[in-house]
Amino acid sequence: MPGSPGIFIMYYLIIFIFGAVFGSFFNVCISRIPNKKSVVFPDSSCPFCKTHIKPYHNIPIVSYILLRGKCAYCGAKINIHYFLVELLTPVLLMLLFASQNAQFSIVFFKYAIFISFGLIIFFIDLYHYIIPDKLSLPLIVIGLIFSFLPNTDIGWMSAGIGALSGFLLFLFTALIFQKVTGKDSLGGGDIKLIAAIGAFLGIEGTLFTVLFSSLIALTVLIILKHDRKKHFPFGPFLIVGALVYILAGDTLIQLYLRLFDLY
Repeated sequence: MPGSPGIFIMYYLIIFIFGAVFGSFFNVCISRIPNKKSVVFPDSSCPFCKTHIKPYHNIPIVSYILLRGKCAYCGAKINIHYFLVELLTPVLLMLLFASQNAQFSIVFFKYAIFISFGLIIFFIDLYHYIIPDKLSLPLIVIGLIFSFLPNTDIGWMSAGIGALSGFLLFLFTALIFQKVTGKDSLGGGDIKLIAAIGAFLGIEGTLFTVLFSSLIALTVLIILKHDRKKHFPFGPFLIVGALVYILAGDTLIQLYLRLFDLY
């Protein structure tokens, strides 16, 4: 824990500011990666009137509120996800920091990277029904690299088995479903994403993510009365499941065990 309340508050303020700035960049990735555009050039512009966005109209969180979610030039409505990503990024990073006992540990930076990739993947899959390889494949490698570093939470063996078991589970599920029904279920992006989750979370985290995300997905589809013949993106549910495990997995597992007198 930081030594004084002032330092404690300063750490969270720094995380919030940097998180909001990174969230703004993640929005660029969400908008451009599916269209195979550079995330660096050109500068941001309104997708409707094509007017270059001034820096003071591009302040994370603040500009969206002041402009009431509309373009300053043509008045076109700005998608709410721009605001959500800029807000969710710092909030999730602050929750992560708190879960790590307010320490900038190797584990904090490991999961900060996962959250960053996860938010981008969440919204791309939600809107475009794809999980680009340029996001999922590097995430697998990064997760495995962290498993070899000192003072990490998941060792290389658990990370390797988690990635492989998740990959094979989803691959076989997709193949069997396709063989039986003649239809596709899980896409290649989902299969690579669960491998990345396995590399980050290990065996236990992979199992938790699969079960939790499946339960949430089933609940949401029932509530929304989703047509079973229509495709739906599973990637966002996997990301939510993984984030829940990262931020509160141990607590939830202990509560579950105590509930059934297994602990």
